[in-house]
Amino acid sequence: MSRAALLSLTLTDFRSYERATLRPEGASVYLFGANGAGKTNLLEAISLLSPGKGLRGASLTEVGRRQPGETTGRAWAVAAEAQSPSSMGADDEPIRLGTGVELAGAARRIVRIEGETVPPGRLADHLRPIWLTPAQDRLFLEAAGERRKFFDRLVFAGEPDHARHANAYDKAQRERMRLLTDAAESGQPADTVWLTALEAQLGQAGALMSGARARTLTVLQAEIDSRGDRPFPRARLALTGEWEKMALEGVEPAEIEARLAAALAAARLRDGAAGRALTGPHRGDLAIHHVDKDRPAAECSTGEQKALILNLVLAQAARLSRAKDAPNPILLLDEVAAHLDLKRRAALADEITALGLQAFLTGTDQSLFDHLKGRALGVRVSELGLTALEDV
Repeated sequence: MSRAALLSLTLTDFRSYERATLRPEGASVYLFGANGAGKTNLLEAISLLSPGKGLRGASLTEVGRRQPGETTGRAWAVAAEAQSPSSMGADDEPIRLGTGVELAGAARRIVRIEGETVPPGRLADHLRPIWLTPAQDRLFLEAAGERRKFFDRLVFAGEPDHARHANAYDKAQRERMRLLTDAAESGQPADTVWLTALEAQLGQAGALMSGARARTLTVLQAEIDSRGDRPFPRARLALTGEWEKMALEGVEPAEIEARLAAALAAARLRDGAAGRALTGPHRGDLAIHHVDKDRPAAECSTGEQKALILNLVLAQAARLSRAKDAPNPILLLDEVAAHLDLKRRAALADEITALGLQAFLTGTDQSLFDHLKGRALGVRVSELGLTALEDV
């Protein structure tokens, strides 16, 4: 096996599962069953084998199983065996990954690789899940913040340092706004030395964020443009933020950093009065335009919007699958077929097969996955547990 893949997955007191084990052995999997059976819970468990809060963005205590009357989720664990580039030696021995909390109500996440406790960021060395969920069906109708979060996950998958830069930016921004709002409320001047230091940090982190977003948009647009023979609508991508536009225009990072720090310094009084920073990469947006219909994605039908996002996710998977010395992505597609016609469902199955990637898909009806039969493991999800239907 030459690609990253999940071999087994075991859940303990996770969401609706007291204990469950799924053994895909590197194959793609389609999960079908009634609403509420626990299909998405399995995808969420896989998504937590990467840094961050997973596809639902849930708190650590929220995902623990709860019995009636219990107000706090139980201690929980997700364990897996995976094949990853770092574990592919002469014997191709799988690597053991795990995450969870050991005490009910505990806020600290524990991550272990081969039994050793490590920082969550180390998971990105072994698995790289990319997901599409029904919540993203409203991506074009939501506020800009949701589109930034969606796009930043795409950036992070290709440039893991992006998350660190974004966290540094958020931390410095919160501290700067605390100083400014305290000054505005008290009528006393803020500490200009500390503000200048924070704005320098914001300039540096913001320039790095803007550059990473610009690079990601450029390679994704090229990938989408090369996929004209697929039956998915082509998109034209744009970043509307001032700082990302500078990066796309080739402005040097050092100049973006200096301009951003200067703009923040000039906006202290305005930001303090507003109670929020009105300039910076936290204000930008991702714009998507349907090329063939020549209209913004927000004006397209639900089905077209779904297909646009799916094509973007597939383009992301395709370009990441060619990255050297990094795990191939694992696709998590929740209820993905709900708004796809028969032709596009068939094309999706062909695309997954052609990319050679492992994918996990969910749906209520087994017939939605007819084009994957013989190419993926079918698993019925019900109150009785997980029942594998066929091998690949």
